Amino acid sequence: MASTEGLMPITRAFLAKYYDKYPFAPLSEDVCRLTDEIHSMSSDLHKDSPLTQGESSLVHEAESHPPHKVDENLWKNREQIEEMLFLLESSNRPPAFQSQSTAEDAELVSVLGRLGEKFRSTLKNLETFQSKNSEFVFNTVMTYMPQDFRGTLIRQQRERSERNKQAEVDALINSGGSIRDRYALLWNQQMERRRQLAQLGSATGVYKTLVKYLVGVPQVLLDFVQKINDDDGPMEEQRQRYGPPLYSLTKMVLNIRLFLSLLWRRFEAGKLSRNQITVLEEAVDVYTSEFQRFIKFIRDVFANSPFFITAEEAGALEARKSDEYKEVSVPAGKTHEVALTVDAINSYIAWDFSLIQGRVDMDIGFSMEYTDPSGQKTQILPYRRYGADQGNFCTILSGNYKLIWDNSYSTFFKKVLRYKVDCIPPVVEPELSTNQVAE
Repeated sequence: MASTEGLMPITRAFLAKYYDKYPFAPLSEDVCRLTDEIHSMSSDLHKDSPLTQGESSLVHEAESHPPHKVDENLWKNREQIEEMLFLLESSNRPPAFQSQSTAEDAELVSVLGRLGEKFRSTLKNLETFQSKNSEFVFNTVMTYMPQDFRGTLIRQQRERSERNKQAEVDALINSGGSIRDRYALLWNQQMERRRQLAQLGSATGVYKTLVKYLVGVPQVLLDFVQKINDDDGPMEEQRQRYGPPLYSLTKMVLNIRLFLSLLWRRFEAGKLSRNQITVLEEAVDVYTSEFQRFIKFIRDVFANSPFFITAEEAGALEARKSDEYKEVSVPAGKTHEVALTVDAINSYIAWDFSLIQGRVDMDIGFSMEYTDPSGQKTQILPYRRYGADQGNFCTILSGNYKLIWDNSYSTFFKKVLRYKVDCIPPVVEPELSTNQVAE
């Protein structure tokens, strides 16, 4: 069992610094250009022909903003690739393809064959990445579990859960479920895996019966698996850093799939033009090459990212993160407020401020208040006037705090305030085991 003594889960500030070492080279400008061209070609196909309900849903999805989560986008890309591979199968092509009556038809069939090969290669790489990444995360977590029956119980629970999930997928396929139905189920299962990790961290839900066996599991590990995927947790840094290029690729593949779907139902009305074939082939080539580049990049980022850091590292990063001061002009008769949400008691609210003085020495009122869930306000720091101040306050209640700089007493002079404020979470010391206490 790997030691977690003195460690804490990775923080968003840590990931921001870590990701600085892994900049993603911008996507080819062709991604945006070809997405627009494919979208325009799709609009031409359906402008004189009514859309079916399914086609309307595809149009809406292609024109909507992609999902926010990185892994949800990966599943969305995988779904669209499978949908297009289904369309490209010879038995699912428009009847006009079957005869290959002209050299032009034969050339188009050859182009579609090449597109299929590119999609199959991309799908294989994506499936391999997702499978290996899932195993990597689970196995890394397990290295911090007690290497006895407790770890075995967690592994057995996971194996049973995965068998049940696969049985669900098989049952859906055997009952004639569509590719879309299957991926809706797969994504729900992915979210269930996340819930189970969070439940492991809080020892609730399906893991409640294992609570008594989890004695000895490092608290830092339970904190990690519970909070890692929170909407504003560490992974939000990943979404903001690497989400935009992935969103562009998701939008591109949705538009390629939309074009093929619309084309197949309307193929008899008018065959593909030479320009449309060229654009389609170029779009698939750019999409598959750029998407595979993204997968390779994100795989390397994941493989080198640690789960835990020392409390000292976290403190230093938080200090650096808050090193930048803000400046604001507080007009005469007005106030400036900074609201903070404190999640844990024994957190420290720290401040450092000063006025940018002119020819006349000036001061500004400063105070802090706490608002409880019922809306009742309590003054934490009494109002005083300062030219500058630096201090901190240890919270005994979680909830909403507000720092207030008050220039309401001034009739003529605005105050230029330079400040920084931070909320520093408590550092939890590792608990001593029973054996350590006995010693």
